[in-house]
Amino acid sequence: MLIAGIDEAGRGPLAGPVVAAAVILDPARRVKGLRDSKVMTPEQREIVAADIRVKAIAWAVASSDVGEIDTLNILRATLLAMRRAVEALAVRPAEALIDGDHCPELTCRAYAIVKGDRDVPAISAASIIAKTTRDALLHDLDREYPMYGFARHKGYGTPEHLAALDRHGPCPHHRRSFAPVLQTSFAFW
Repeated sequence: MLIAGIDEAGRGPLAGPVVAAAVILDPARRVKGLRDSKVMTPEQREIVAADIRVKAIAWAVASSDVGEIDTLNILRATLLAMRRAVEALAVRPAEALIDGDHCPELTCRAYAIVKGDRDVPAISAASIIAKTTRDALLHDLDREYPMYGFARHKGYGTPEHLAALDRHGPCPHHRRSFAPVLQTSFAFW
């Protein structure tokens, strides 16, 4: 039975998309170093992500952009990105294991597992793929909008990022429904 692990990266930041990944691991091709992406260094994540991409039966990523996040809310946008990731898989899973306590609407059985990114290898793999993909997207945004420091804080509400928001106002990739962005002194949008 094919089982997909699903996780997301980027629910909390003030900018950028929320990215979801779905991964179906191959039990015959073990990936070493799988664990929650949050406890790994960026270098470790990149090494393990490359191994996942080579050894998995299937993997896919999808996202919800800031417009969808602002329109739907972050939870619904996250579930939408998760559904899109599963739909993008080259093979259909019989079952999906999702990190957290909510399941997206899927055409297969779905189970939410709190701390699944820590305890379930397929969800750990999805966590790593989602995180490395989103980090790469934020590095690209940093080249387009260097004044915000996206490559360093990945869109999270760090003091550096909040100061840049106060100085420059939000860019098109900021989540306007998030309080720190709404509270900037720039009312032109």
